[in-house]
Amino acid sequence: MKNKNKKIPWWMPEIGPKEYGLLKKVLDNNFTNQGPMTELLEKKVCELLHAKYAVATTSGTVALFLALKAAGVGKGDEVIVPDVTFIATANAATLCGAKVVLVDIDSHTLMIDTEKFKRAITKKTKAVIPVHISGRPAPMKEILHIAKKNGISVVEDAAEAFMSFSDGKYLGTFGSAGCFSFSPNKTVTSGQGGMLVTNDEAIYRRAKELKNQGVFERLSGGDDTHETVGFNFKFTDLQAAVALGQLSYLKKRLVRMKRNHDLYKKHLAGVKGISIFKSDTKKGIVPQWTDAVVERRDELDTYLRSKNIDCRKFWFPLHAQKPYKQSDVMFPESAKIIPKALWLPSAVTMTDKDVYTVCREIKNFFNK
Repeated sequence: MKNKNKKIPWWMPEIGPKEYGLLKKVLDNNFTNQGPMTELLEKKVCELLHAKYAVATTSGTVALFLALKAAGVGKGDEVIVPDVTFIATANAATLCGAKVVLVDIDSHTLMIDTEKFKRAITKKTKAVIPVHISGRPAPMKEILHIAKKNGISVVEDAAEAFMSFSDGKYLGTFGSAGCFSFSPNKTVTSGQGGMLVTNDEAIYRRAKELKNQGVFERLSGGDDTHETVGFNFKFTDLQAAVALGQLSYLKKRLVRMKRNHDLYKKHLAGVKGISIFKSDTKKGIVPQWTDAVVERRDELDTYLRSKNIDCRKFWFPLHAQKPYKQSDVMFPESAKIIPKALWLPSAVTMTDKDVYTVCREIKNFFNK
């Protein structure tokens, strides 16, 4: 009976003994601000992603803001953002003082439509933010080609794509900068937090200044020389300790995330009413979550919850949100597909049996 009533979560943060040990080390050192533990985390992320530089930040949103600001985005500029993404992507551009220009998506991938991206470019366009939804790659080759031709910076929103690999590189390392999230529903968490990675030294130095009250080196809090305006977006060694501990389980988690997706793909193949978005795990894609297009989505969500199975409905398109409100007519693809989009349970704590249970209940629902 206990097993029958087990709740299958959409996502579940997992904290292990490594985090406790590293947190104790920070507390024993009596230095809880940004320090050597944060620097070690930045170094580890660079090694993992084959990037030259990394800057730890208070959130993925702030990482995007710093990347845009370091690329010169400011008041009067335009930043192109796909209509389907978490609102933080657009908010980061707004925080720079820029105008957000929304572009419709390709409904087969949920990624930015490159032709519509091309048509949205004006003389004021300063940057574009491709979003790698659920660890699946945006069409970077085309985006980079269009951006280079028009002198536009490419800042990747890789919040959901840590360690996802495509076309010979890790997502987040194609553009001028890539931004990751360490929020609780990500592969690696530090509670809250994020990371900017780049191979451009100028962007790295500017981002470091912007996050640290205008100073590149570590602040003393006293007679520091501030050459430029900056802010306080410092990470802490307490957060870094948690994230470093999480990295100890990274390999196992990546295997589990790929396994979840592959099992869903296999056991839901041919089920009328649901279609899984393609993620080529054998070529390095790491599905943060398994996303699907579902007929009668809301009914299925309610049914699964009645069986102690949690899913998550997709974000509303940005054009439907009050701060960026526009007509559905301008975004026919996102308006059509997003009411059917659903993330299936994808937690790293899941077992094969859990995935089989979810698949069985989905089949039961559509068979009825």
